[in-house]
Amino acid sequence: MIFTGQTELTVDAKGRLAVPARYRSRWDPATHGTGWMCIPWPEDGGMLRLFPERQFELLGDSGESSLTPTGATGELESQLFGLAELIEMDSAGRIRLPARHMELVGLPSEVVVIGVRNRLEVRSRAAWQAKQAEAFASLPELAAKLEAERRASKTLRITTDD
Repeated sequence: MIFTGQTELTVDAKGRLAVPARYRSRWDPATHGTGWMCIPWPEDGGMLRLFPERQFELLGDSGESSLTPTGATGELESQLFGLAELIEMDSAGRIRLPARHMELVGLPSEVVVIGVRNRLEVRSRAAWQAKQAEAFASLPELAAKLEAERRASKTLRITTDD
C-alpha cells in the first residue's frame, strides 16, 4: 500500500490517535499485519514514523545481518530496533501512541498524519504548517539533487562492476 496525503488530527488525553479512514479502509491484516511499528525519529523537529507491521519486518530483514554487528551498524540497530514498538489498532481504528515516544520527540496533541510512501508520519501540526511554503518551493531543487545522486550512484556501480 502506498500512503499519500495528510490529515489534521488530535491525540486524545489517553494518547490515542485515530488512523485516518483513507488508510484504515485499505488495511488488510493478512497483508499488513495486525498493527503498526512505531519509531520515534529526531529529524525535522521530531516525529513518529508508523510502518505497517509486515512492511517493517520486510525492511528490517532486507539488510545484511550479523551476530556481531559493530560500529555504526551495531549502534543504529540498537537504537532503531530498541525504540520500535508494535501498536495495535482498537475496534474504532485508533492507536495508542507510546507516551515515551511522544515525550522523546516533543509531539503535541495537535498533529498532522502524513502519508509518506511506505509509512505514516505523525508530526506537530504547527511545525508542519510553518514549513509548508518553503518546502513546496524547494521541491524542484530537491528533485534535481536526488536525480544527480542517483546518476552518480549508477555510474559508481557501473565502474565497480567492470
